[in-house]
Formats: sequence, structure tokens, C-alpha cells
Amino acid sequence: MNMEIAGDVVALDTELLQLPEVSPFALKSNPRFSEELFDQWLSLPETNRLVTSLLNDAKAGVPLNVPGNSSATNAAASNSLPSMFPAGSAPPLSPRSSTSGSPRVMKHRVGPSTLSSPLKLVSEPVRELIPQFYFQNGRPPPNELKEQCLFRINQIFYGHLNGLQIHEFRSVAKEICKLPSFLSTALFRRIDVNFTGIVTRDAFIDYWVNGNMLTMDIETQIYKILKQPDLKYLTQVDFKPVLRELLATHPGLEFLQSTPEFQERYGIFYYMNRSGNGQLTLRELKRGNLITAMQHADEEEDINKVLRYFSYEHFYVIYCKFWELDTDHDFLIDKENLIRYIPRKFTSKVEGKMGYEDFVNFILSEEDKTSEPSLEYWFKCIDLDGNGVLTRNEMQFFYEEQLHRMECMAQEPVLFEDILCQIVDMIGPENESYITLRDLKSCKLSGSVFNILFNLNKFMAFETRDPFLIRQERENPTLTEWDRFAHREYIRLSMEEDVEEASNGSAEVWDESLEAPF
Repeated sequence: MNMEIAGDVVALDTELLQLPEVSPFALKSNPRFSEELFDQWLSLPETNRLVTSLLNDAKAGVPLNVPGNSSATNAAASNSLPSMFPAGSAPPLSPRSSTSGSPRVMKHRVGPSTLSSPLKLVSEPVRELIPQFYFQNGRPPPNELKEQCLFRINQIFYGHLNGLQIHEFRSVAKEICKLPSFLSTALFRRIDVNFTGIVTRDAFIDYWVNGNMLTMDIETQIYKILKQPDLKYLTQVDFKPVLRELLATHPGLEFLQSTPEFQERYGIFYYMNRSGNGQLTLRELKRGNLITAMQHADEEEDINKVLRYFSYEHFYVIYCKFWELDTDHDFLIDKENLIRYIPRKFTSKVEGKMGYEDFVNFILSEEDKTSEPSLEYWFKCIDLDGNGVLTRNEMQFFYEEQLHRMECMAQEPVLFEDILCQIVDMIGPENESYITLRDLKSCKLSGSVFNILFNLNKFMAFETRDPFLIRQERENPTLTEWDRFAHREYIRLSMEEDVEEASNGSAEVWDESLEAPF
């Protein structure tokens, strides 16, 4: 029998061969062997009779009810050999024609062919429906949540057909957006891009509801409201509208409205921007506690109870300390002036000068050397070569100034070798030849190490501190070293201010007000 077999009629999948004694991998690695097996199957008498019968039927024009997939590639071959499979069955899918290699596409295999062929028959792939999980502009709000929000919007905008002005927008920020009320100005200006002074109902819905802001977490909402459109981070300038409105509306800060020089002097980036590059990312915003402090400040009338970021007492202490050192009041401190506060060399962003923002970071790090931002601050100061470890030479470089101070104060100097042994005993580093930031963060006495190198007086005070103070610290574990220092300094500065006011008055006022305290 002369039989011509057109090529590429069906692709042979070695995994479908019913040869349990031969692994599919062995067949794939030896394609020639697979072809020989296929040729041997074609040479069987039963196969010969089957193919001859199919060819005769095709020549006689007998229609074959064979559902299958046709393609331009196989069209010419189908004219000479319509199918190798009986009616009601389908040829196996070739890997080259498979629509997807995804594990989500499941192939339903059926039993072996009635032709006793080693080729298994595979039905069409069934796709599994995967719900959308990524939304470029945020996840759309559920219908129920959207309807509740629209109902509340209609209530607030009722009677304001032309829209709301900026002083009327606080209720929108507080009640609808669930944001601190002093963010209303920033939210208003973010929506009023054309500076019309009016935000209409439709404009607010388009931004808050249709923009999917409704379903975002509060950190992302505030981040998007404050961030400049062309940037991927927040700067200190972005927080100025928030601080201005806080100072203008908070009942505990009303007395500052007539003193603009005190405004916008709050330090936020010290704790939040741990990289110290002045670019606050969304990740840093979520990791910090600024949003919680904002919500606390919005609910608490006594601003001094908000210990993080917004306490007036803390701000007052920092500002007065800076003012004392800034003798010419140009908001820049000379190196010589800084030595009056702490005897060490310091390089600021402005050559030979330290600005107010730098001073905020400095005093927070100096007065509380137990916080992680403080440990990172002083670690970078000592790590002169920036290799991420503190070596003996780097620590000795800073300790030399403490030795000089001991000599000037006629005290017996302590050799650096003895100090180094004490530092190693206090920290317990993994490698005694150097100290890493991880070693410092895992030790509760790391602050004392920095006092040894930068402020020996504080270290001696720590060594000889009053047990009464230790008991006080244990009774208020939530207060940090900075909280305690700021509270003491605020009382001292307040008393000095009272003395100064009394000295400017009559002698009678002086006698009555100052005899008792002194």
C-alpha cells in the first residue's frame, strides 16, 4: 500500500504515550526514538487497515464528523488526510498551539482512544476566572459605602448650590473624610486646582469618591493630599499649610496667632524621616506615629498633652535654647556659640553655621540618647569613613576632646584603653573589634556610650544619679528622656520669664512675687 503522510498533522506529545516503563523525560531527550516508536505503530497491520479505511472514505466523499481545531498551517494537510481520529473525538492539543502555559489553565484529559493509540485525547482548556486584584488608581468603593458617603455629602452641601468656601470646609474634612480638621485647607486647595475659592459638590465627589480616595487608608489619603503632583515624597514645605491651620484654630495655641516668628517651627522630620534626606516617603509615613499624633491634637484641647510633634512646651524649650545660642538672632548658630551648649566640633549644612532645623535634630538627639533616631544620629557622627561600623580609632578621635576637658578642669584623666573596655562591656558587641548600629540598638546603655564620647558631664551624672529620679522614671515609663528634660526646662524658663517681668515692674511687685520662690 502506498500511503503518504502529510507532515505536522498532529504534534506528538511524549507525555501522552502510554509507556509506563519509559519516562516522558527520556522520550523528550530522545526525539528520534519517539519517531521510531510512532513509525512502528504505523507499521502494525491494524493501523494499516485503519488508515486505508479512512483514506477510502475520504476519496468517496463520506463526511467525517470529527470536531477539531483547524489552522492555516494544517489546512493543506487536512485536504489529503482529514483526520486520524474517529467521529466524536478530538485530536490532542499541540504544545505549540496551546493558548497559555499558565497553571491557572486546567486541561481535562479523557480516557485512551478507541484506536488503542498511545496518544491521549485532551479537551479544550478551561480558564479559571481570577478576580481583579490590582487597581492603578485605587480600589473602587463598595456600593454600600459609596451610597453612605454620597448621602452625607448631600447633607453638608445642602443649601450651598454654588459650593463651599475654604472656611466652611472643616466639616467636610472632619465628618466625611474622617481627617484631622486642620487638614481642611490642604484638602480644599488640592481640589480647587483653579483657585476659584469654591469647591462644588460635584468637584468634591469627583476627587474623593470617583478618585477612590474613600477606600484608601488614612496615611495614603494624607500623603496624596499633601504631596506635590510631580514628586513621590513629602517635604517640610508640604506641612506648612497644616501647621498654619493648626496654630490658627487650635484652642491651646491661640496666644501664638500674634507672634508669627513662633509659627512653623515644629520639627516633624526628625522622627519620621529616618533616612535624613528631607524626603518623607509613604512607607516612612505609615511606619511612624505622625497621623496618630495629628488625630490626638485634633481631639485634645490641652496641646501640651500631645507629647509627640505638637507639644508647645517642647517647642518652647527648643526655641528658647536656640535663641540663647543665636546671639545675633539671625537664625544661624556659629560653631563657637554651639560650644556653649556641648563641647564638640560640628559641621552643619551651612558652612560654619547651624540652622534652626539642624538645631532641632541636634537638641533632640543630645537630650535623649535612648531613642532610635538619636542612636542613628550619633552613630553617623562617629562613623567618619561611613563604612557602617565604629572602630577603636574613630571612638578615640572623639574621646581626645574629653581628655582635654579633664585636663582643663584639673581632673585625673581616664585612659582611652580603660574607657574602651567599659564601652565593650556595656554594649556587648557581636565582634569586639568594632561596634555596629545593630549592637547599639540592642543595648539599653547605648546612650551612655555617646555621653562618654561627647558629653562626659552627663555620663558622670548618670553614674551618680539620685535613686529618687530612678524611681520616678520607673513610675512613668511612657515618658522619654526628652519629655522629662523638656518639662524641667519649661518650668525653669517660665520662672526666669516671671522674674524678668517682675524686675521690669515696681519693687512692690518684686517683693510679693519673688520672695517665696527664692
